[in-house]
Amino acid sequence: MKYVPICTLIALSLLPCALLHAQGSAPLQRETSPGEGLRRTRLYLKDGTFQVVLSYTIKGDYVYYLSAERGAQQEAIPVRLVDLDATHQWEQRADAQRNGIPAVQIDPELAKEEADRAARTPEVSKDLHLPESDSVLALDTYHGQPQLAILQQTDGELNRQTAHNILRQTINPLSHAHQLIEIKGQSAPVQLHVNDPEFYVRMDDEDPTYNGGGAFHVDTDNNRGRKVDTPSPRSQYVIVAVDVRRDVRVVTSFSIGLLGSAKQQADIVETTTSSLPGGHWLKIVPRQPLRMGEYALMEVIDEKTVNTGVWDFGVHPMAPANRDAILPEARRAPVLAPRRSVP
Repeated sequence: MKYVPICTLIALSLLPCALLHAQGSAPLQRETSPGEGLRRTRLYLKDGTFQVVLSYTIKGDYVYYLSAERGAQQEAIPVRLVDLDATHQWEQRADAQRNGIPAVQIDPELAKEEADRAARTPEVSKDLHLPESDSVLALDTYHGQPQLAILQQTDGELNRQTAHNILRQTINPLSHAHQLIEIKGQSAPVQLHVNDPEFYVRMDDEDPTYNGGGAFHVDTDNNRGRKVDTPSPRSQYVIVAVDVRRDVRVVTSFSIGLLGSAKQQADIVETTTSSLPGGHWLKIVPRQPLRMGEYALMEVIDEKTVNTGVWDFGVHPMAPANRDAILPEARRAPVLAPRRSVP
């Protein structure tokens, strides 16, 4: 028997429209030469956008493809939304320009823009992406659906905002536990439904030379200076179980020096922090499941200073849905056009 090498990828191409109608839903296949490797191509949609894919095939009423943006993950889209003619024409032009080059060449500047766009709004669950604007979000699950709850920052006053503010306060490691913040109300506006949420903090990347300078002190008469500032990637985050009293929730101090040690502190849940690809987001995961109750996510700036602008939330599996939660939504890649030179 003659040995035929198995190709790493069998890319599929389109037949003329007349042949497509004649064969109905028969798969369209693109033959590849022996040894031909993975090759990026474009699957055009009828709205003018396209998906960058590694391969695709048509079966029945759907086009199945391996997404180049999401690590060769298999996805599907109704065939009625796909522009078969435009896809075929782009492949013909790419083949004509290739001239023996083993892969489709994409403009480096466009490829960089594509990667940066994906890093700014990364996917944290199926079809659920982080936004560009909100600062702190929690990945929750409500009735089996993953959602992103937007956490607002509070310093105990009535004002709440989504910007990342710094309200610096020093904790004396030798003092007894004392009240740091008093938050109005017995429960937070955001109630999570799982005991293992993930938190995401948006990093400011307007200045590419920023090196994580961290928080800074703003002196006022009452030592309650506030400044909208970039969160430092060097900051630690802890989850504090708040003391629920009549009409208020109290956040008490703790020993920063014991964080990371074998000794656990009551009402403190330590976290693991990592930076997502691209450096636009921090991912914060509690090191142990959260019990039902009320909490505050707190930023530890250095070995003796905390940010008393906290993000309060609760964990109650039977709570109603969170208002304004971000829901999963299938996304299409935008059309990337070359930059126009300024005359």
